[in-house]
Amino acid sequence: MKELLRALPDLVRLIARLVGDPVLPRPAKIALAAAAVYLASPIDLIPDFIPFLGYLDDLLVAAIILDGILNYVDRALLLKYWPGSAASLERLARAAHLLAGWVPGRIKARIFSPR
Repeated sequence: MKELLRALPDLVRLIARLVGDPVLPRPAKIALAAAAVYLASPIDLIPDFIPFLGYLDDLLVAAIILDGILNYVDRALLLKYWPGSAASLERLARAAHLLAGWVPGRIKARIFSPR
């Protein structure tokens, strides 16, 4: 979790660059846009004013999107925009996968894999 938080600026940069790339599958772009809208929206499944639990739904949505991007999008495309090393990207991908491990892989693969 700490590694993900430390890499947050690089992850934001990576995602911003990926969205503009025509190779990124359209479903992945839609998932990124939907997650951004949900995370920015004041309307949540669990209201944010509830201590701790209020941010749980936001954390889970972010974890699903991060896991999907890092583990289901073509690694060469990710490395094209990743400012760090391939090893650091691999460590982040493993951490994201653990964080979002409760979501079935087939769902993430369906959203993030090219068709």
